[in-house]
Amino acid sequence: MRKNLHWLFAVIRVIRFGMEPGEDSGSLSRKEKGVTNRNDLLLPLLIGAVALQAPGDELPKERQLTHSAKNHMLDNNDNFSPDQRFLCYDTREMAGPGIENSRSVEKVEIATSGETVLYEAKRYATGAQAAPGIGAASFSPVENKIIFIHGPMLEEVEARGYYGKPNRQGAEVPADGSGVLTWLDRRDVSTNRETIPGAHRGGTHRHEYSLDGKRIGFTYDDFLLPQYERTIGYMEKSSKAPAPASCYFAILVPVTARGRAKPGQIERAYGDSWIGRHGEMRAFIGKVREADGTYQESLFVVDVPAEIDITSAYSGSSTRFPEPPKGLKVRRLTHTRAEGIVRGTVSGDRIAYYAPDTNGTNQVFIINSAGSDRDPDPGRRPIQLTRLPKGAGPGLRWHPSGDWIVCTSNGGIVASCVKGGVNFGKSTFLTAQGDGTPRDQLVISKDGSLLAYNRSVTTEGEKGKLVKTYNGHDPTQIFVLPFRPGK
Repeated sequence: MRKNLHWLFAVIRVIRFGMEPGEDSGSLSRKEKGVTNRNDLLLPLLIGAVALQAPGDELPKERQLTHSAKNHMLDNNDNFSPDQRFLCYDTREMAGPGIENSRSVEKVEIATSGETVLYEAKRYATGAQAAPGIGAASFSPVENKIIFIHGPMLEEVEARGYYGKPNRQGAEVPADGSGVLTWLDRRDVSTNRETIPGAHRGGTHRHEYSLDGKRIGFTYDDFLLPQYERTIGYMEKSSKAPAPASCYFAILVPVTARGRAKPGQIERAYGDSWIGRHGEMRAFIGKVREADGTYQESLFVVDVPAEIDITSAYSGSSTRFPEPPKGLKVRRLTHTRAEGIVRGTVSGDRIAYYAPDTNGTNQVFIINSAGSDRDPDPGRRPIQLTRLPKGAGPGLRWHPSGDWIVCTSNGGIVASCVKGGVNFGKSTFLTAQGDGTPRDQLVISKDGSLLAYNRSVTTEGEKGKLVKTYNGHDPTQIFVLPFRPGK
């Protein structure tokens, strides 16, 4: 007990007098990142907010799930199967850099560590110019199938070129190992006519099902008009989908050509995810032109009502960028810097995102999905959740209860309480931190009882020989960790 009190007093000194000289405060300065306006909490609450794992406290036991001699990249997607028995992943960066050098998408059974190839390229090119590129897999939340990026088939490379951001599509396969491929979206880059309705002219990426499985969100990069930066879109199953696609494509956020935006206009949209169960809101980070001519990256939401007719979207031409369906509404929630892949609660009432604190260190913030930082109601404005000395790292995820958020920090996994009261913001490490190769690509099971993440570890192949990735690193393996808040 005396030992833990000494530790607590040390935390108080950090709170009152700041970080020690030389501690990492993030890669960008306060001026470069911008500072989010917020109310400081009283010292007792602040103590709770950074009450990290005390020395001697017992940590949950993490378990290495995969051991085979290859990468098992979760990529911070929706990797748990609907029944929570499996995790899906890709095998990128064994033969070359990036998703383009992933040859397969696979699943691993959590109980047995047994691995199954779900889809693999029979013919491929590897290296700096690669094809097809198969990766960034996610399970459907309601069916036994996965969705993933698929670049050009090797036989298409002469006509289409190699894998690239504006040269990829979405695909599905059953998770039974049959490998039966379904194309989700149609790519059409013809320049002598308008783009086929329901098709796109570039590449879709980071495909995400809504929780009811009816809508698929993604980021989008245009091939025909590269002066337009990345935006976001969605697709739905439709009888009007252009063959051989099963879904109709539409962008969600209109963007302005690079450098041409007027104040209030968005030039880039990214970091997106569905908010709520039915895909009626998609939150994202938008690069927006300010009144003084500078740019800010802020949190936005686009409302996508259930009754929207996706076929009212315009697919574009060689001279006109695609336009979203009629009836969408884009709302700006913050006017200061926001970062990362944003995440919402299952109920859709709150959104979590990253932003720099007053020291310029990235932390997790929460905002009402109907509010903004200019809302007259203080309860609908942003509030800082974490006050982690090393900042909040990638992998932000909500527990399905809406009472906890998990993320990474200093190479460890940390859980932060979101329930109101004196425990709001209390952060507890679930693993060790700063103990070697970091934990990343964090995902959470449907019921919130299990976390999974990646970590690079020494891996042996045949005859005990050490295996390395294309650039000499240890392969990425999957680890799992039980999460039972309150126990």
